[in-house]
Amino acid sequence: MTATLLNHRAEGPTSAPPLLLGPSLGTSYALWDRIAPELSITHRVVRWDLPGHGGSAADLIGPGATVADLADLVLALADSLGIERFAYAGVSLGGAVGLQLAVHHPKRLSSLAVICSSAHFNGAKPWEERAARVRSEGLDWLVESADARWFTPGFTVPRLVQDQRDADPEAYAACCDALAAFDLRERLAEIAAPTLLVAGRDDQATPPAHLREIADAVPGAALVELPRAAHLAPAQCPEAVLTALRAHLDGGAKRGMEVRREVLGDAHVDRAQARQTAFTARYQDFISRYAWGEIWTDPTLSRRERSMITLTALVAHGHYDELAMHVRAARRNGLTPDEIGAVLLQTAVYCGVPAANSAFAAAQRVLAEDGEA
Repeated sequence: MTATLLNHRAEGPTSAPPLLLGPSLGTSYALWDRIAPELSITHRVVRWDLPGHGGSAADLIGPGATVADLADLVLALADSLGIERFAYAGVSLGGAVGLQLAVHHPKRLSSLAVICSSAHFNGAKPWEERAARVRSEGLDWLVESADARWFTPGFTVPRLVQDQRDADPEAYAACCDALAAFDLRERLAEIAAPTLLVAGRDDQATPPAHLREIADAVPGAALVELPRAAHLAPAQCPEAVLTALRAHLDGGAKRGMEVRREVLGDAHVDRAQARQTAFTARYQDFISRYAWGEIWTDPTLSRRERSMITLTALVAHGHYDELAMHVRAARRNGLTPDEIGAVLLQTAVYCGVPAANSAFAAAQRVLAEDGEA
């Protein structure tokens, strides 16, 4: 049976925000081995292999392939996993796929990180020549120069060099065809997704100037240049790339913290942050990112409506301490004391009179403290 999807590896909770990671030409998803497990703490990470690389079938693309063809394969993979919208990060050819997605499929991307890549790859001729030689001679001559093309002198990652050796020559050449035809410079200003560019200062394949060109054209884009990093920065400088990606991907937590403060008040959030320990830090991040950064920011329901639902749910489960906190939150969200009372009266019918008794007592105490009862 012919494979129709890119080979991939998924890590992290299925309920977490999805993040797709794209590889460089000649490598497999092993390029992300030092980074993906860390990112999977807060994201559903899906890293994929190019056609003819790693575990992906070689016949997924053919001669004359384009980066658009690769982007379509990535979307097909996301669809198969039930992923509608996702953050994306890619290296070199994988980064070009990200740019293609951002320009032509903007509704699918929540954010974009382009690492050691470019909006063009120095014209068609070098890639046409490489494709022709690979088709006639295979890949051994490229294996010999892999370390020099990918890393600074004296550094190597044997697994990635082996990926180059094991790649299918025809599929590799088709990827070269895609790079030969790729040029999105005229469309960069259309990119609306929050965008991070990461350049290796010692990258000879896609020098920092290529990333600066993208950063200058994409509205609001950020650029990070890594010293002592060449073309495969995620393998050579994983800590630096991880730090840049975490800061970039943390937008949901940042917005979540803003909403959390708007609804619960600075005093409450400051107390919660002051009590935070290394043991509870990931939980606090989860609350800010998921509950406040995704659910409370969803415009489908107003904050008034969310407060009414939250009060009801807290009464139903007997969480009266948290109910008191959300009575104050309901006032900030525009509910009057009478409306809060009406919500609690509704809970007497559907959650029981004893639960409503406790709820009214808790709400009465909060409103009295605030001079409103």
